[in-house]
Amino acid sequence: MTQLSQTGTDNRAIVIGAGLGGLSAAMRLGAKGYAVTVLDRLDRTGGRGSSIEQDGHRFDLGPTIVTVPDVFERLWAECGRDFHNDVDLRPLEPFYEVRWPDGTKFSACSDDDKMLAEVAKLSPNDVKGFQKFLKDSHARYVVGFEGMVAKPMHRAWETIKVLPTFARLRADRSIYGLAASRVKNEKLRMALSFHPLFIGGDPTHVTSIYALVAHLEKTYGVHYAMGGVQAIADAMADVVRAQGGVIEQNVTVDEIVIKDGAAKAVRLEDGSERDAPLIVSNADAGHTYSHLLRNHKKRRWTERKIARKRWSMGLYVWYFGTKGTADKWADVGHHTIANGPRFKGLLKDIFMRGKLSDDMSLYIHRPCVTDPTAAPEGDDTFYVLSPVPHLNWDNPVDWEKEEPIYRAKVAAEVEKIIPGFQDHISTETVFTPETFRERYLSPHGSGFSLEPRILQSAWFRPHNVSEEAKGLYLVGAGTHPGAGLPGVVSSSEVLGKMVPDMARAKPFDTRLAAE
Repeated sequence: MTQLSQTGTDNRAIVIGAGLGGLSAAMRLGAKGYAVTVLDRLDRTGGRGSSIEQDGHRFDLGPTIVTVPDVFERLWAECGRDFHNDVDLRPLEPFYEVRWPDGTKFSACSDDDKMLAEVAKLSPNDVKGFQKFLKDSHARYVVGFEGMVAKPMHRAWETIKVLPTFARLRADRSIYGLAASRVKNEKLRMALSFHPLFIGGDPTHVTSIYALVAHLEKTYGVHYAMGGVQAIADAMADVVRAQGGVIEQNVTVDEIVIKDGAAKAVRLEDGSERDAPLIVSNADAGHTYSHLLRNHKKRRWTERKIARKRWSMGLYVWYFGTKGTADKWADVGHHTIANGPRFKGLLKDIFMRGKLSDDMSLYIHRPCVTDPTAAPEGDDTFYVLSPVPHLNWDNPVDWEKEEPIYRAKVAAEVEKIIPGFQDHISTETVFTPETFRERYLSPHGSGFSLEPRILQSAWFRPHNVSEEAKGLYLVGAGTHPGAGLPGVVSSSEVLGKMVPDMARAKPFDTRLAAE
């Protein structure tokens, strides 16, 4: 059976993967009149933003911070709905707290005077430099976020024409380099430049354009979705189904079938095929080109070219629940970044040497501070994340051997923040880069697909419209504009600008006609 729009055009679309990029793509396609089928290998929607339930605890597996609600509001509006009717988003204050081994703390917040006070507490002589950094951030926001994020970048000219502005803004300088040019205090340099780690980038090599995050936080705030990012994914799935779309879980796509230069179908692991004239891959771009198109000769994204790319770091994530601790550790907030004794040296070990260091920096997520539903009453849920090397090194980390050793090292650092926590652990699970490779089919177990360096961004990144086959599109972290919730949802906004509208039967259903 072929599903036809009112104009008689075949309006079927298949989306591979129910991550937030894939779900937002399905929503936008549904709003355009496509009959969408989403195929996903996990048991629930959300992809890297999904969750698992374990002994009454909800572990949000991936992203935890919502920085630009506007991208979701626009997405819902395109579907004729109100995002805030479907998702309970709560602003956080402070946004997060950064800590150092000597007991120094820095709280990021929305209040300008409080932020200046925090800077002055760290380094009084750097207040003016910090204010200059905020101006730098705004200038980069205008160019990098407003000007490029939701714009198709598959034509080289779109990148070429911003090069003079990039040169003026010193896009060749790293975000750490920009921070270092404005402030002298090393702790403050770290606090102003660590954000690319949340999308898989090395702050000492990622372009200073990513300084725009400071302006994003200042303008939009930092939020948490009640029920975790899983609640956003579930709400997206509800919209897709309300549009008449279908979401199938526990289904793995093994290949994209190309005929006469066009994507015609997907082949599942069981050998069956689903055909559609429009296919969107929310699988990692590296997996899409190296595996899903393995039997198709590539013009641009060849095995050799993919092998030369730099990938984002891996992640070691320890999820654990604690019993009867809701009233303990009152000084530990929703988001804590705990620095080790080194910053640049640790980054070099992770990104340049592929070395698993003895020291580490940690991100500690304690959602029950905002959302008690993440744990049984009176208990707590935690997620402790450590950036580590991905698996694409000559001597990759043997996680079967190293995991218990590394967990003990992580525990020793967490103990400094949450004393006695191990005595209260009631349930736990661990993800390593090997888990990311197996669960998400992430190349080399990388946490965020391709590293967002300047020559792996915009036109240089895998395009949202594939040059390898007609009718094939890409969304998600590995394509433009990149990783992070605003990035992956914006990738579907780019998609929406490139695919045609279909005539739509009322209200959302489509007509069926025999082939």
